[in-house]
Amino acid sequence: MVELITPLREKDIKSLRVGDIIEFTGTLITARDKAHQRIIELYENGKKPPVDLKDLAIIHCGPIAKRRNNRWEIISAGPTTSYRMEKYTADLIKYAGIRLIIGKGGMGRSTAEACRKYGAIYCSFTGGASLIAASAIKKVKDIFWLDDLGMAEALWVFEVERFSPLVVTIDTKGNNLTEQVTEEARAKVGSVQE
Repeated sequence: MVELITPLREKDIKSLRVGDIIEFTGTLITARDKAHQRIIELYENGKKPPVDLKDLAIIHCGPIAKRRNNRWEIISAGPTTSYRMEKYTADLIKYAGIRLIIGKGGMGRSTAEACRKYGAIYCSFTGGASLIAASAIKKVKDIFWLDDLGMAEALWVFEVERFSPLVVTIDTKGNNLTEQVTEEARAKVGSVQE
């Protein structure tokens, strides 16, 4: 298992290949559809998001949290389907300098090309393991856009420790494990049908 710690260095990210298993420690920021859209709009209008995303990691996640003793406690933090963010991800990588994206279900060619061009990776985390994900969150460092986007769509800034297992699903060469598995499955189905 490869350990990654923020800030993420390009040389560490470039050494990873699809299928590698990683464990992540550091700053992890949640971003779903509305957060992606808002971040890109800010960059396109010459502004920046409230947190510098360069060399950090995002997770496609809408956490469930509870306020207790003036602190946020994360109850659940499993990934959401990443493909919904496909139309935003290439621009997000380009503008923000994100090195690691965590989600579930894989992403498409636009994301794979942006990962290749800008030195980023996409990793899959097991769906249904939201309690395991929540247990790796050691602290809520900040939260943005809660009032207008709501809990699930807000930009949460977590400090995580040993967040794993993460499977490299798109690497910096643009290799896409999801597409490879799909192609292999189609070939096997085709050979069975013959």
